[in-house]
Formats: sequence, structure tokens, C-alpha cells
Amino acid sequence: MAAGRGLKVLVGTLGVGLVLAVAIIWLGPRGPQLAPDFALVDLQGQAVRLSGLRGKVVLVNVWTTWCPPCREEMPSMERLYQRLKGEGFALLAINQDEGNRDGVATFIEAIAVTFPVLLDPDRQVGSRYGVWGYPETFVIDREGRIVERVIGPRQWDTTEQVRQLRALMATGTRHGATQKHRTMVLSRNGSGTYSGNSGGRAPGPT
Repeated sequence: MAAGRGLKVLVGTLGVGLVLAVAIIWLGPRGPQLAPDFALVDLQGQAVRLSGLRGKVVLVNVWTTWCPPCREEMPSMERLYQRLKGEGFALLAINQDEGNRDGVATFIEAIAVTFPVLLDPDRQVGSRYGVWGYPETFVIDREGRIVERVIGPRQWDTTEQVRQLRALMATGTRHGATQKHRTMVLSRNGSGTYSGNSGGRAPGPT
């Protein structure tokens, strides 16, 4: 009887230990994850594939025309693009409006940005990247790994932001290959867009 109880205790202890070990592995720091590939057409009808930009640091911004925070951050994205585009850097603005190519073209002309705008009316990128509001931006290193996810608008042309991106271009990863990728988040309002300013970010779910 005692031996039986001892065996049950041993099995139970091993089971709990296994669960704890799995939890530690799951919750522990993870390295940057490979960015899902995609191919979309731009406003001129030219196809662009993310994997074709391997070797560059890529900023993938997911947005819509009806999102005020998206419009808010685009001028700083344009300044960043103009500053870094000749240094191994690419910026892809993925529009997720449904069947509104002409409206997107008019919007882009009005705000006078020159970075590539790709059309994704089926929202395949939003689905593959787990986007849950607009804007969301993914920083992808030279090896095609997501090293940062920014949920909400950001001032993209600050001195610190430019410094970090240049460091990423020089080294391949923002904080090294084993560093868990970062997520920055702003508060989401009821419309599916985000509100707040660049100083109001708090760590969010990865």
C-alpha cells in the first residue's frame, strides 16, 4: 500500500515537473521569428515580394486610409525613408482597404509620400502577421526576422530611431540573434485604430 502511494506521488511529481518545464520553455525569451513572406502589387501594378528584399532592413507598415493615426505617422515615415533608402533600407506600406485602389492613390497623392505602397484588399498580410488594429509596423532584419513590432503610430524619424535602424543594418539584429523581439503598443480605441502619442507606449502581448 505504502509502495503504491509512493509510486503515485513520484508519478505526480514528475508530471508537475514536466508541466513546469514546458511552461518555462514556452514563456522564456524567444529569438526573433522569421517574417512570413508575401507578394503584393504596388499602385503602379508592379509585384513586390518581401523575400526579394533579403539583405536589407525592412519596415513593413500595415495601414488603411480611414485610420487617423496612420495618416499621423506617414510624414515621419517619409522623412525616414528619404534619409535611409540608400543605406540598405526598405519601407513597404501595406494598405488594407477593400477594393479602393483609386481612393488609396488619391490619399497617397494628397499626403505626398514616395515610399512603396502595396495593395492588400484581401488582408493576407494582416492575417499572416496577426494584425489587430491600425497602424501596426514590423521591423525586419537583414536575415528576414521580425525584431520589433510596433502597435500604434510612432515618430519614425527621431535621432534615436534612425540610430537604432542604422545599428540594425550594420549588425543584422537590433540586440543580437537570441534577443526576444520587442512589442510596443498604444491604446486601441473602438474604431480599430490606435490613439495616444509616441511617449504613451507600454509593453503589449507578443
